[in-house]
Amino acid sequence: MAGRGRPRQFDRDQALHRAMDLFRERGYDAASLGELTHAMGINPPSLYAAFGCKEALFREAVDLYLATVGVHTVRALQEPATAREAIDAMLRDNVRAFTATQPAKGCLIVLGAPHRTAENGAVFDELSALRERMQKRIRDRLKRGIAEGDVPAGADVAAVAAYYATVLNGLSLQVRDGAPRKRLMSVVDCAMASWECLVGQGRA
Repeated sequence: MAGRGRPRQFDRDQALHRAMDLFRERGYDAASLGELTHAMGINPPSLYAAFGCKEALFREAVDLYLATVGVHTVRALQEPATAREAIDAMLRDNVRAFTATQPAKGCLIVLGAPHRTAENGAVFDELSALRERMQKRIRDRLKRGIAEGDVPAGADVAAVAAYYATVLNGLSLQVRDGAPRKRLMSVVDCAMASWECLVGQGRA
């Protein structure tokens, strides 16, 4: 009787990783509280005590995703020498990350809440802002390419960034539909074959 009010002990980090994986598979709306607690190995009171609520748990899962799987995108846009190499690396690194586990999982930022509902409005807006932030990172990398001479000065940076962001987001949908890594890499091949046409002729 003395231990009845004692909270259940569990590994919070491990539970959060499991929640992130479920949100990647099911999305915010479809992942029920029962599924989450089962996947995390905890009971509802423990979830509320540790994370507050489902929405707060999802936000922590997004932060974890950005710090783990999502870090590949940021690194790819920073490290390669040219803008073309950076965008190629961004797409390929994400294909590898999406298909690193079986069943393969797409991008939480893209698939977490693809439709706005009355219940997920705040979550949808936050994910939309994160997608826009990613597109801005691509624009900034293209602008850097112009400054460094590997992207023609007349390139339509906004249009090119929107194109490659759309390809990146589309890869997640292909993963959700079961596309194998080889097919996804072929999509990247096609996208990068369009580079000169997109940025204009020149040193690119």
